[in-house]
Amino acid sequence: MSETKVIVIPDGKICDYVDGKFRNDTPEEYVRQTIEKRLVNEHKYSPTQISIEYTLQLGSKKPRADIVIFDKDCVNKVQENVKLIIECKKETVDARNAKDGVEQLKSYMSACPNCEWGMWTNGKQKEVFRKYVNDKGQIDFMDYNDIPSADGNLDDINRPKRTSLKNAYDDNLLFVFKTCHNHIHINDGLQKQPAFFELLKVIFCKIEDERNIPAPLEFYTTSEERSNPDGQLTVRKRISKIFERVKKKHGKIFDANDEIKLSPRSLAYIVSEIQKYSLLNTNIDIKGKAYEEIVGANLRGDRGEFFTPRNVMKMVVEMINPAIDEKVLDSSCGTGGFLVTAMTHVIMKLEKEFADSIGICKGDWDSDTVRVFQDKISEMAASNYFGFDINPDLVKATKMNMVMNNDGSGNILQTNSLLPPHEWSDEFRSKLAEALGIDKAELRNHNTIGCFDVIVTNPPFGSKIPVKDKNVLEQYELAHIWTNDKKTGVWTKTQKLQSSVPPEILFIERCTQLLVPGGRMGIVLPDSILGSPGLGYIREWLIKNHRIIASIDLHADTFQPRNGTQTSVLFLQKKTQEQKDTEEKSGIMADYNVFMAMVEKIGHDKRGNPTFKRDKEGNEILVPDMNGMTAKMENDSRREMVSHEQKKKVEDDQTSDVPVIFDNWKKQEGISW
Repeated sequence: MSETKVIVIPDGKICDYVDGKFRNDTPEEYVRQTIEKRLVNEHKYSPTQISIEYTLQLGSKKPRADIVIFDKDCVNKVQENVKLIIECKKETVDARNAKDGVEQLKSYMSACPNCEWGMWTNGKQKEVFRKYVNDKGQIDFMDYNDIPSADGNLDDINRPKRTSLKNAYDDNLLFVFKTCHNHIHINDGLQKQPAFFELLKVIFCKIEDERNIPAPLEFYTTSEERSNPDGQLTVRKRISKIFERVKKKHGKIFDANDEIKLSPRSLAYIVSEIQKYSLLNTNIDIKGKAYEEIVGANLRGDRGEFFTPRNVMKMVVEMINPAIDEKVLDSSCGTGGFLVTAMTHVIMKLEKEFADSIGICKGDWDSDTVRVFQDKISEMAASNYFGFDINPDLVKATKMNMVMNNDGSGNILQTNSLLPPHEWSDEFRSKLAEALGIDKAELRNHNTIGCFDVIVTNPPFGSKIPVKDKNVLEQYELAHIWTNDKKTGVWTKTQKLQSSVPPEILFIERCTQLLVPGGRMGIVLPDSILGSPGLGYIREWLIKNHRIIASIDLHADTFQPRNGTQTSVLFLQKKTQEQKDTEEKSGIMADYNVFMAMVEKIGHDKRGNPTFKRDKEGNEILVPDMNGMTAKMENDSRREMVSHEQKKKVEDDQTSDVPVIFDNWKKQEGISW
């Protein structure tokens, strides 16, 4: 196997995605690199067509255009042959800015006689123009949905077909979601949270339209419709019809009298931004990152909610390895990231099993087979996936996340899961019992709720939100005061309750109560629980009631930039009553090994910025991008053709290494799951 060629990046520089040159790492450059990746990977332009920082002649001035594109067969890359110009600005620059806004772009387009297309973007706003000569013989500009792709097909800009939908690449879907949300916030006068939910209604319409096979796509707006009031009303009517279907299908999420509250102008704009993508087929990590980042920015509460990074969720799910027929719960589901990750993990198993049973690889399934498989996913979600959260907005967001990623909203229910079961609302108990296939009368108290095979969760934690209610505390052994015998080191539970207890301590015991005997959980906990001398009683309780499978020490920056709490992930398997009785009679705890690991590289720094692998001298490195294109590029200085392939940085993240090592250890220990 050939050795991967590694390129070193000087400090403070980035390697340009198209031409491979080193440029200063600035906010404006981030926008340009994202656009370059989109041009190559979504629009399918060859890097040979693209020039970066191209010098134009405007009278006596010689400004440099950020990106210009020529025809594929163009040999003479002079100003007269420029077909498309793109100007990229940092987020703080507004499109109406006199110096750096859209007027600058239009002046560049006017100076290039054959330039028909232009785009201006700051990552949050995007403007696309098509240049033409009006009736008076003057240059004019028409607003357009998007620039054309390399094949030049304008029909797909206005009304995409199923075969022309694009999978989003890298951060582009996040760019689009932010742009749309920003547009609603500014133009419709909605606060961040209502703006977010209006955007989600439109996203649901997009997904419903994609699933409506084999009917033609109805989620679209032409450039002409977007640009005039009558056309905008036509778009509103078309999307509203799709939303009627959405409401019937997702009655748990939307009320029958719900409607899209956006102005026709905003709705047409948002449809034009989203219509080109396939939300069903885009990579689940790209979708998840875009969705969870925008949810976190708009719905993050003040109850110790610090959403788990995707790489940590993936590590936990791969280690806990839920099976197809196991019931999975996140008792503090937040945005639903753990549930979506767990379900995605299981769908891959289900996909292989289904393909083997029908003898046809996934790539060869027809529309009927795809529909049968989607039904199986929905059935599995309805039977096996559960999420609880106290925040009703997060419950709604989780349902939407499940539908967007897996075609099944599962059983996502709003409750304070720390309450005594008899105090859970009748609606919650009824829905939960129905989904579990039991009588709701069985959910009597904390001893009768062990219904789940697997729990993956990151409970809210913090001394600012302690639980003080005596009725709640008396359900938990860990809410009692424990005394420590200094000679033996043994902790003994007293009958007296503590006056207040941090929620994460109660969640450990509640999760144990929710597990079936032999069930297992992966839970994110502050390190104080695992190391503080005064909390030794928790560790003794854990050992008595579980087999400790693994403890993964996470880097201090894992939850930064919002929270600097040092955390670990604890993997526990609940002991059966028989195991506990045997140990109690003999007075001897079972002897076993525990898997331990430290994640020293988490993929981002304390500000939340991504960190990348470096060489021995501390310089960032590049490796070939397997999704990118290789092209012959002209070397400016020597006028010869040199080979250049797209390259990418490698995130400095050890979470993906842990499950592989853990899997080998598990086999050695004879652990079957």
